[in-house]
Amino acid sequence: MDILKTIRFIALGAIVGLGAAWGYHFWQGANMPDPASLAGDAIGGPYELIDQNGTTRRDTDFRGKFVMIYFGFTFCPDACPTALLGMAQALDDIGPSADRVQPIFVSIDPDRDTVAQMKSYVEAVDPRLIGLTGSAAQVASAAKAYRVFYRKVTPPGMSDYLMDHTSLIYLMGPDGKYLDHFSHETPPDKIAEKLRRHVR
Repeated sequence: MDILKTIRFIALGAIVGLGAAWGYHFWQGANMPDPASLAGDAIGGPYELIDQNGTTRRDTDFRGKFVMIYFGFTFCPDACPTALLGMAQALDDIGPSADRVQPIFVSIDPDRDTVAQMKSYVEAVDPRLIGLTGSAAQVASAAKAYRVFYRKVTPPGMSDYLMDHTSLIYLMGPDGKYLDHFSHETPPDKIAEKLRRHVR
């Protein structure tokens, strides 16, 4: 699996040119409330976005499945690919139970993350991954529902912007309710361990 993870990571780098931005670290939500301290109903909610195939998708489309959902952007140099590859590895680790889990990647950079860009990106990560984008208003509404902070920043020495953002993977139940969360630094085996507790 380590070889597969490396191949996936290289593929992501080839798609978005990550090398120029290594070393920039994203905001980890220090000023946001800890999801564990919030009521389950406080995280998650209705959204309407567009997937990598140009199809309108709503939160209700995934009822009946567990959902791992992460908000980030395809030009992200470190946190996002780490989170997404960790999700993919964790799904590999839980075997057939992974069929009951839908991994989702929501862009918080709709200006650059077009449908075509999302398609190339998610296909390089994992065929099970659904990538969602939309208008600025649609993205803002979805991010608000999940208590996700984001903003454009231009690091010193860079001509293009990056996105400063909350970097959490949320695990939602088949009823759409919050169950658990992980940071992008949570090892895949630890994610898999928690998935096994919920996905039976």
